[in-house]
Amino acid sequence: MKIKFSTLIILTFVTVALLTPFVFSPWYLPLLRESNFDLHLALQGELYKQITGYISLFFVLLEMILVARKRGKGWKIKVKIPGSLLFWRSLHIFVGIALLATTLIHTVGSQGLNFNSIFLWVFFGVVLSALVGSVAEVGILESPQRVFSLAGMKADGLSQKNLIPKGVLIRNLRLIWLNTHIFLVSAFFVMLIIHIIIAYYYQ
Repeated sequence: MKIKFSTLIILTFVTVALLTPFVFSPWYLPLLRESNFDLHLALQGELYKQITGYISLFFVLLEMILVARKRGKGWKIKVKIPGSLLFWRSLHIFVGIALLATTLIHTVGSQGLNFNSIFLWVFFGVVLSALVGSVAEVGILESPQRVFSLAGMKADGLSQKNLIPKGVLIRNLRLIWLNTHIFLVSAFFVMLIIHIIIAYYYQ
């Protein structure tokens, strides 16, 4: 299964829709508290947070398994898991969007305070860096052009020194977005462990 550019565009709109409540939560959460205090209390309660937190953690662990499958050859992991690299990469993207959805359910769109706020924004960076990188890469791959100009213009009529071959452009983009994504994922995992410790400490 090879993920298409059109599918990634749809996933981008889904991501924007999932991020929108976080923008408007400072307005709708106080309204929810005033209009239905019991529901607001339940959504902020320990049981709700634990259940939705464990669901989110399941998706995080699933993402770790997918990364191990994708990077297995480079890491010399000798585990035979069926399916092509393209299939597991596509699944990695879909599970990432599902994790964003469960995070929205877990937080009810609240941006959090102090550490939790920073943790949430790091997570947004993880999702957006992967999505932007994937959209750009697949868009270039599916383009009929073989060379691209730095100015983003058509390659026709430009001197050879201003042109970048498709493969070189993809490698350079991947160097930027993938390294950014890996850095943010590393920060996310460290902060996730701290988040879990804090959650159980204040239980």
